[in-house]
Amino acid sequence: MDGHGHASGGKRKRCRKPKPRAPDSPDNNHNHHHPAPSSSPLATAASAAASDSPDPEPASSSPAPRRRGRKPRRVRNEPPSEVDAAHSPSPPPRRGGPKTKGAPNGGAEAVELSRRELAVSMVEVPAAMEPLRWEQVVPSMDAVVKVFCVHTEPNFSLPWQRKRQYSSSSSGFIIGGRRVLTNAHSVEHYTQVKLKKRGSDTKYLATVLAIGTECDIGMHDWTCLIVTILAVKHSMLTVEDDEFWKGVSPLEFGSLPALQDAVTVVGYPIGGDTISVTSGVVSRIEILSYVHGSTELLGLQIDAAINSGNSGGPAFNDKGKCVGIAFQSLKHEDAENIGYVIPTPVINHFIEDYQKSGEYTGFPILGIEWQKMENPDLRKAMGMKSDQKGVRVRRVEPTAPESGCLQPSDILLSFDGIHIANDGTVPFRHGERIGFSYLVSQKYTGEKAHVKLLRNSKIHEFNIKLATHKRLIPAHIKGKPPSYYIVAGFVFTVVSVPYLRSESAICQYGKDYEYDAPVKLLDKLMHAMAQSPDEQLVVVSQVLVADINIGYEDIVNIQVLAFNGTPVKNLKHLATMVEECNDAFLKFDLDYDQLVVLEMKTAKAATQDILTTHCIPSAMSEDLKS
Repeated sequence: MDGHGHASGGKRKRCRKPKPRAPDSPDNNHNHHHPAPSSSPLATAASAAASDSPDPEPASSSPAPRRRGRKPRRVRNEPPSEVDAAHSPSPPPRRGGPKTKGAPNGGAEAVELSRRELAVSMVEVPAAMEPLRWEQVVPSMDAVVKVFCVHTEPNFSLPWQRKRQYSSSSSGFIIGGRRVLTNAHSVEHYTQVKLKKRGSDTKYLATVLAIGTECDIGMHDWTCLIVTILAVKHSMLTVEDDEFWKGVSPLEFGSLPALQDAVTVVGYPIGGDTISVTSGVVSRIEILSYVHGSTELLGLQIDAAINSGNSGGPAFNDKGKCVGIAFQSLKHEDAENIGYVIPTPVINHFIEDYQKSGEYTGFPILGIEWQKMENPDLRKAMGMKSDQKGVRVRRVEPTAPESGCLQPSDILLSFDGIHIANDGTVPFRHGERIGFSYLVSQKYTGEKAHVKLLRNSKIHEFNIKLATHKRLIPAHIKGKPPSYYIVAGFVFTVVSVPYLRSESAICQYGKDYEYDAPVKLLDKLMHAMAQSPDEQLVVVSQVLVADINIGYEDIVNIQVLAFNGTPVKNLKHLATMVEECNDAFLKFDLDYDQLVVLEMKTAKAATQDILTTHCIPSAMSEDLKS
């Protein structure tokens, strides 16, 4: 034996198999083996990789001649340790390998067993652990469905007809109770909805059950292959055909994730027809402004890609439970991979609201506008003590139930016993704060809340009833056709956000309506409050040219303030006053001090000819006739 533990038997010829060694004598079998070094992670990975390749040839009994620049390979002839022997099964003998009998220590068979056992012990653990995570997530993907929808949007420029239909595809998923959830904007203005399961070639007709416009969720219900459908922008479905539900389990909802928790978004985005999976982490949790609903609710920001078609698909945590619905992404030149997810508290609120009342009633609000109280001089002037915190009430919605108890300059100290900070936040989770509107959004329409406020340095407490928001310019028309009224070629209609956002004609402003619409309309959109529940903002959307309206052709999107001296409350009120008018003239007071005057009998006679010329079936929409 040489100093390295190798048998000295002279050089062997290259490419020739060594002869089997004879059993070592007792004199050559002591104190010649070096202890094995502890394996490093790199060595573990190398051994695992080696276990996937064919078994190597037995080590040579004598070292090969050295080559310049390369160290000689050393083989340690060691018996397996007691730990390895206890935990690793003995491998079967190699076919054609050297057969050695009676080698108690340092034999070639011992070397081969030690190397094979080490490789097996290091490969089996990762192979057993890696599939566990996927076995929990992959089956849930079978509950993800593709939503096919045919839309027919209203035509706000020609409100008596609709636009040309178009098709879209998005994602959805099956929940308990044989229902399906998707985003509301995925089925907005639907005329037909169909669903297709993963791996199936059959599309099932669907029917919309509920649409929540605030939180972008829709719900569908299936009946004999006819389904009733993320618009709380969620939709819900149920199917009586048992074939649809075979082999599919509904998704389970998980709790609200924490920052840096892993999320996996599953859906059917553009770029292909099969299911798609993207992953990321939760990067932010806060109150977000929901683009489709113009409502501020709890939302998750993630760095996983959310593309067109992903909308309505579930977001899974690492346990395979649904923690939200993908609904929008941020497109900006300075931002990358910013997507937003509707979290489970918002989803559960929508589902429970539907189950309680049989319809979607919406998220309630506290009908006030408020101001931060971070300035110490402001707090002192309002009579606040050093240990008091809260926000100042700027305005109260006249149509809100809170108008009966809250007043401007009240200091709102707490909501349902939770103290509000000077910046308007409340404790959320460890190390996190969130806007106090989150507490309001957890309530249901009609429920009561306990508020504590400071008024003239005195504390007052009220139990107030919560209700939904009544906007002067509504964010949605809830699937209904737009209202209109026509007289003498003047087309009167109601202003809404979809009306301003419409791109059907020059009198609407498209996606940039916040920049291009008239300043007065934008001011009313952002700051005006309805003074009564039925108040509407009525405008002249356009003038259909005729002899009767010469000189008025350029009037576009101008608000109607009064008719014959009477203020206009809403479109139906205007239509009723015009139809019942017996005065000689029709006088319309418009914004910007404009005045329109028409001879009553001539105007009403010309209306029918104008309707015939433009193929308009009626001078008013159906909702104004009742």
